[in-house]
Amino acid sequence: MASTTKTVIDELVVPHLGTFLRFYNDGTLDRPLQSPFEPPMLDDPNNTCQLSSKDVIISHNPTISARLYLPNLTTNSVADNKLPIFVYFHGGGFLIESAFSKLYHGFFKTFVPQANVIVVSVEYRLAPENPLPACYHDSWAALQWVASHSTKIPCPSNAETEPWLINHGDFNRVFIGGDSAGGNIAHNIAMRAGTEALPGDVKILGAVLTHPAFYSSYPVGSEPIVEPENNIHFKIWNLAYPSAPGGIDNPVLNPVAPDAPSLAGLGCGKMIVFNAGKDWLVRERVVWYYEAVKKSGWKGKLEYFEQEDEGHVYHLFNPQSENTKRYINLLVSFLHE
Repeated sequence: MASTTKTVIDELVVPHLGTFLRFYNDGTLDRPLQSPFEPPMLDDPNNTCQLSSKDVIISHNPTISARLYLPNLTTNSVADNKLPIFVYFHGGGFLIESAFSKLYHGFFKTFVPQANVIVVSVEYRLAPENPLPACYHDSWAALQWVASHSTKIPCPSNAETEPWLINHGDFNRVFIGGDSAGGNIAHNIAMRAGTEALPGDVKILGAVLTHPAFYSSYPVGSEPIVEPENNIHFKIWNLAYPSAPGGIDNPVLNPVAPDAPSLAGLGCGKMIVFNAGKDWLVRERVVWYYEAVKKSGWKGKLEYFEQEDEGHVYHLFNPQSENTKRYINLLVSFLHE
């Protein structure tokens, strides 16, 4: 009789971070590094965070949802004013994490009251169950849904409208952003916005790329030469997008690949790129990307900031640190200047 014991057959281990994925012999997988989910804060009498949050369904097929954050308008001077809208894409290598996780919820509890913005944190489908380009399609659909509130005609047509966006959102100040893989998504959404109109002809005023994930088949800067079978970037990419045309040089990951569209076509008015000096995972690639945008002929305003003594997505792991406070201050200035 065949054994029914569930056993581990493979793992994806990211150096310095831990086990992203664990695969079992019955075809299932789990995500050991996944941060626990945390419920939203809506009409909570014990809420002392000066904001409210709630979860909304954007699409049932495919399943796309989001967590919305609204600063406490009764304790701020913005009660009668419209607020910038910040559409955010979480990181996690396209494989783990969630808009509903404690990691991101904890950061936005700190960020939103200081920033006085509406945040729409997108819950897109994860690979490997839903390989790329699913996350890009979901993220674009979420941005379309947000923009459709400027016309009060929901997109998709069967979606619910969201009063927080209608009553408090300023559709002349729509921003996108994300960290790590989410920063990569933000880049690709900005590229799409350069060629495809959003509902109500809403424009992306700015893009925030925090430690964005890019790569190529060749090293850049001070990166060591690592054979693909031992390269964590190749391993993640092959799980996230196994059928990618061009492999790891697909333009969604290598923005300067020979067949990549010109970065001059970025569909946003300004961009800020954040880097971290001790980020072994993407530090050289962030510089590479920034320099490529700067040389592309793009007409927008481009800013760059590097926190020399920090590692990858430090602001999520230490949302109360002095360096995170500096990061938030720069981000708030970018969103309100």
